[in-house]
Amino acid sequence: MKVSFKMFNGRFQTRSVVHIPLAPIQIPMDAPTEQQQPAQLSSGNDREAFRQTLWNTLLRRSFYLPSFKIYGGVSGFYDYGPPGFALKNNILKFWREHFVYEEHMLEIECPSVTPEAVLKASGHVDKFTDLMVKDDKTGTCFRADHLLRDYCNDKLEKDHLTISAEQASELKNVLALLEDLSCQELGLKIKEYGITAPHTKNPLSDPYPFNLMFQTSIGPSGQSPGYMRPETAQGIFVNFRDLYYYNGKKLPFAAAQVGQAFRNEISPRQGPLRVREFTLAEIEHFVDPENKSHPKFSNVAELEFLMFPREAQLSGQSAKKICLGEAVAKGTINNETLGYFIGRVYLFLTKIGIDKNRLRFRQHLANEMAHYAADCWDAEIEASYGWIECVGIADRSAYDLQAHSEKSGVALVAEEKFAEPKEVEQLVITPVKKDLGIAFKGDHKKVVESLEAMKEQEAMAMKATLESKGEVEFYVCTLGKNVTIKKNMVSISKERTKVHQRVFTPSVIEPSFGIGRIMYCLSEHSFSTRPGKAGDEQLGLLSFSPLVAPMKCMVFPLVQNQQFEEGAKVISESLTSIRISHKIDMTGTSIGKRYARSDELGVPFAITVDSDTSVTIRERDSKDQVRVSLKEAASVLSSVAEGKMTWQDVWASFPHHSSE
Repeated sequence: MKVSFKMFNGRFQTRSVVHIPLAPIQIPMDAPTEQQQPAQLSSGNDREAFRQTLWNTLLRRSFYLPSFKIYGGVSGFYDYGPPGFALKNNILKFWREHFVYEEHMLEIECPSVTPEAVLKASGHVDKFTDLMVKDDKTGTCFRADHLLRDYCNDKLEKDHLTISAEQASELKNVLALLEDLSCQELGLKIKEYGITAPHTKNPLSDPYPFNLMFQTSIGPSGQSPGYMRPETAQGIFVNFRDLYYYNGKKLPFAAAQVGQAFRNEISPRQGPLRVREFTLAEIEHFVDPENKSHPKFSNVAELEFLMFPREAQLSGQSAKKICLGEAVAKGTINNETLGYFIGRVYLFLTKIGIDKNRLRFRQHLANEMAHYAADCWDAEIEASYGWIECVGIADRSAYDLQAHSEKSGVALVAEEKFAEPKEVEQLVITPVKKDLGIAFKGDHKKVVESLEAMKEQEAMAMKATLESKGEVEFYVCTLGKNVTIKKNMVSISKERTKVHQRVFTPSVIEPSFGIGRIMYCLSEHSFSTRPGKAGDEQLGLLSFSPLVAPMKCMVFPLVQNQQFEEGAKVISESLTSIRISHKIDMTGTSIGKRYARSDELGVPFAITVDSDTSVTIRERDSKDQVRVSLKEAASVLSSVAEGKMTWQDVWASFPHHSSE
């Protein structure tokens, strides 16, 4: 199975796809020895048991808290508790270091409430929909395509011994075509198979489109409609002109934004993977459409990782390791800039702890891609739910800027200066500002901008109308109304002229990160269990990298003793002074229980004060301990937590302490 998204204008939203059987996942579980060993989870029951064990741990340790729990909760919403919030923030901190700082990106922040005009231009108002059906008696809503998908998958998995080869082939064909079924065709299939509402078995309504955006109104009058943004990207696009000038009118450049996005999912499922409010981290890299090379591509060209090109998908093959440079050279990946960001995404995910053997980059099939997109790839991470799409990397051509230019009347373009003038046939639009000023007074600048932003076809049609009728109605988006343009107000012609620059609409390469999905998949890849001391219990372990772990260290006095507690406070003050996140635990519970609690929180190191001159430092995964002086404990911990030393370096440099 694959949990993925339906493409909207080249971006993703949740969708159903062809059922793909999962290969066994290597996940550490119930080890027979002290060190946890990977055990294959090939059955659905194993996966469900693993997922439930992990989810119970994440809830018990407050990584996630069901939102509004004291009022019964609301599906599709989760709060991040202290360790979850810290884990998310550490992922975002490294994301900024890896992308924003490394690439000198321009990071901005835009409002979550977006005027209708912006989302009308982007297509969200008209097309950001899923097909929904209702239980005829209870009114409960369901995703129509999900019901059909689940029916087909259940038949193929549970009834494969009783259905004929012909029936199996038909069900597989329905799954393959599910993305392309119209509203009417989807309804007919639901009726043909006798699909009813889950749980109640009541009949279902015919499918109908449901817009996934949360609608609101801006201001008290209710006359200015708006929406909670379904993505952060539109804020970058509408600010392109200011960002372009801020960057010295130079291309390429990238802008980034991290923020909340909102999608009113019909029937949220799969825990934190499909929610109604979530964090996106999006990059819009603006580039000349005639030159999509990248100066730093050689830095990632030799990377080799799992790729799943569309040809392999259509021929029934599996993902295989491919060299990134080779994929770009052969045209499998459309261009160097797209390839560069695919490589950087791979490095980001593996550095924070995603298993490279359970990470693949899948190319979109033709029916998933928007007509204008040059190429699209998804970073998919294998988890107990299946392959989870966590990052979309798309070459969206010039669609977004062109759409906003057309609807706003403001030209969102870039310029290329020529060393020598070139003679070209050029559309020349010359607004007569004096006459426009008299006619439109304070609004004349907006009219001028809209006239100058006209495309050739629209401009020549206006010229013909003005010549035949003397005036024409012209819609000015920034005014929200039509105005009457007369023949004396604008001159439109095509002339042979020498130009000193080329004006063009940049293309956009967009990596879009679902931070919540990445965080959950990282939790699955990091989770295992190992036997407790009694041997009859399994203790949870989250092996987060020190790079992203919620805390770098726990500080324990061995027992409740004033001398040990004072030593713990001294170490805590030292760690605080060098900004090493930690928690001091002076509870009276046994040291073993405190270690176990720390392991479930994913804390990589623990300092235990058991004398007035020295302490032990424990490494979480191996449970190995070394003894260091009390004075140097903070500096040693800082070095290993920040990657200046490895644990192997520490192990080789200090006396060993007997293990638990």
